[in-house]
Amino acid sequence: MTEIQRPGALYQQVAAAIREAILSGEYAPGAPLPSEAQLMERYKVSRPTVRNAVSALRAEGLIDVRHGKGSFVRADGRPVVSLAGYVGRTSGGNFVLHGVAKWQQAEEPSTYRTHATEATAHLLELRAEEALFGCDRLLIDPATGTRAMHRMLIPFATAEAVPELAEAPDADPATAYELLTKAGHKLWWSETVRARMPLPDERTALRLPDATPVLHQSRVTCGTDDQALMLEELRIGADRAELNYRITAEKQPTRRARA
Repeated sequence: MTEIQRPGALYQQVAAAIREAILSGEYAPGAPLPSEAQLMERYKVSRPTVRNAVSALRAEGLIDVRHGKGSFVRADGRPVVSLAGYVGRTSGGNFVLHGVAKWQQAEEPSTYRTHATEATAHLLELRAEEALFGCDRLLIDPATGTRAMHRMLIPFATAEAVPELAEAPDADPATAYELLTKAGHKLWWSETVRARMPLPDERTALRLPDATPVLHQSRVTCGTDDQALMLEELRIGADRAELNYRITAEKQPTRRARA
């Protein structure tokens, strides 16, 4: 029997005791927790108290509840999808995204017209409310079942300058890069990544476990005169992905000698 003698709400005391058991290794990653009846007996508390304690640990991300099977300690396994932070080209001159999952579309892309928000306007160096073409894709990696949400935003100015892109706003990123290059741009990319808690639609679409943040990757494609040409956003569960960047050394600009 384990005595509960700490201050605070009773369910918080039970949650703290179970948390200690998990962190000490008494309950290993992936292992099931004792049943509600066993936890009630161990801590001499009621069923609602046990359920509230389990709910608190679930909100913390320490356990998963599998309907019909019980509660399990969340396993902190290695992420299964690598997101590459660099772009290459084949010997034939085609663009290729290195090291990424073999994504397949889970449903047909959705194309639409929209406007820049404060966040996307900042990345695209536009004024808020400027018109954009948008394309949303729900992707799945068939090897692992990992899901991702991809969005591509193209300013009207870019589309007007590259008619082929305007006619195909649902082009995949590599094809869009090729169209921009054929239009005379020498491309480079700027990328930022942040972690945040998911919105309800993201949690549903990505099938995220409780208390799981998303990685939000924003990639801006830039061209001639460092002009921002388009924006890609990829959202994926942080428990399923890792970021992989290629870093190269560049020469520093030559300083001019003073006269």
